Amino acid sequence: MNMNETASFRSNRHLLTVNLEDYFHVAAYGKLIQRKQWYRFETRFERNTLRVLDLLDRFNVKATFFVLGWVADQRPDLVREVARRGHEIASKGYFHRAICHMTPDEFREDLAKTASAIERAIGVEPLGFRAAEGWIRPSDLWALDILAQEGYAYDSSILPIFRSFHSQPWRRFVHEHKVGNRRIWEFPPSTLNVLGFLIPISGGNYYRQLPHHVIKPAVDYWHRTYDKPFVMYFHVWEFDPDQPKIGALSLLAKIRQYRNLDKMFWVVEDYFKKYEFGTIAAHLGLAAGFPGSHQLSLPMKVQPPIEVQQSSAADVLLKPEPGEAGASLGNTANKTPVTLVFPCYNEEIVLPYLANTLRSVEASLPEYDLNFIFVDDGSKDKTWESLQQLFATRPNCIVLRHSQNQGVAATIMTGIRNARTEIVCSADCDCTYDPHEIKNMIPLLTDDVDLVTASPYHERGKVLNVPAWRLTLSKASSFLYRCVLHQKLATYTSCFRVYRRSAVVSLELRQGGFLGVAEMLGKMDLQGCRIVEHPATLEVRLLGRSKMKIARTILGHLGLLARLLAMRILFRAALRHHLAEQSTRGSSAVEVSFHPSYQPRLEREKL
Repeated sequence: MNMNETASFRSNRHLLTVNLEDYFHVAAYGKLIQRKQWYRFETRFERNTLRVLDLLDRFNVKATFFVLGWVADQRPDLVREVARRGHEIASKGYFHRAICHMTPDEFREDLAKTASAIERAIGVEPLGFRAAEGWIRPSDLWALDILAQEGYAYDSSILPIFRSFHSQPWRRFVHEHKVGNRRIWEFPPSTLNVLGFLIPISGGNYYRQLPHHVIKPAVDYWHRTYDKPFVMYFHVWEFDPDQPKIGALSLLAKIRQYRNLDKMFWVVEDYFKKYEFGTIAAHLGLAAGFPGSHQLSLPMKVQPPIEVQQSSAADVLLKPEPGEAGASLGNTANKTPVTLVFPCYNEEIVLPYLANTLRSVEASLPEYDLNFIFVDDGSKDKTWESLQQLFATRPNCIVLRHSQNQGVAATIMTGIRNARTEIVCSADCDCTYDPHEIKNMIPLLTDDVDLVTASPYHERGKVLNVPAWRLTLSKASSFLYRCVLHQKLATYTSCFRVYRRSAVVSLELRQGGFLGVAEMLGKMDLQGCRIVEHPATLEVRLLGRSKMKIARTILGHLGLLARLLAMRILFRAALRHHLAEQSTRGSSAVEVSFHPSYQPRLEREKL
């Protein structure tokens, strides 16, 4: 790419740029959603891009689409469709990374990887670039040098906001950046000068957050005052008011991400009716250098938005790609049978995320014959319908339903009692514990072990993004359980466990909810079952809301601890009385009767 020839501007047209990425890529989620988790999310960029394309077609508007390389590799057919409709494809980097977090060498590698992905999709390398996360700061101008050296024609990554580039006022408008004998054009999103401070007036977030009657006159002022093009931008996810909400975000981040998403269509339409917009490449006179519809000979297979959603959701589980581990599902003769139980209560929004995760889990565990039981615990949303769509037709899936909500522990017990394998795992629908960890937990269920529990408070465990007050409460309850029970564990309340079914199937629980999870472990401890901890990572819940009632749970734990302590004291007293009777009356005396489930503890206490 060598586009350093003199550009011929078309000053009668403003410029529209569109960021093609998904909602879970953005910087607001950077600390919550790791790149390795992207595959778990139900992608929505397909349907959102098609919505934007249809909107642009209605007004005969052409735009420059800045595309993530990851998106180009995931859906090259969608990128081809964007180009087929006459829009320009430019680079936004491969992953959603800030330039300030990369070294120059890493930036070059990222550019090359993205250019290759885009070229595979449309047959032509991109001419332009925009930073995926954040904007270029004065200390990041080295990135423009590299872009020029790599032959890019333009960049649109500088947003001179407030007084960030006050010593270089020309950077507010379209300008050339020179490095040696090379140069690159810079297209900053447009701003309004208010008393020497530059205020953005051209981005989707500002259109959503600020009143239209405030921004619209500012745009009109630019149109009447400057001969430079007005550079507008927005993201395709900003046209998706129904996108899943990440509950762990800060209030400010929630406002930034979700506020007034339903406003975008009519605001953008208002600008399209009044002004003419085009692509950056066309503005530079480089229209022949980017792929138009006449250059695309590759077949298009873009599905309608709803079909994209259904196919991506319905096919995610138990359908590995050819050559993947686990692709040969029929050969189970030499595999260890295992059942995974998932309690579900109002988890409609989480289930596609879970389904994508489980597909990867099965592919990574070829040595196990995995079976899945999903129990809808009387949900009031469309959890049952989603379970039917996603899992009910799968030969190794069982979908059950409680007519009324009974709580997570009762739901796990329903799954255990319906399991046909001796090894049974329970896990949360929201994947706050990574289900892939069962690969390391199952081998710990040796002949003398009855329960393996995940433990984030283990010395090798981790906790990510969970509020400090919840950790304090959880660790305090664990301390109290250690005072009452025989086995001194770091965690007693985790739902992520591997059970020996025969050791737990006959348990009778008084508590069906979150307290029942601790009650299960407490009763197994008092009965003499051996419990092993596995260090695990607990992450904050991303989708949906926690069902736990904090005050009620705290009081419930105190009550449960009192009952478990009473059970331990009574058992010890009964055992001492029994041994005393045997010693005074002889071995032929009638023995005290103990419940069969207490036989392991009885034998250990006698020893």
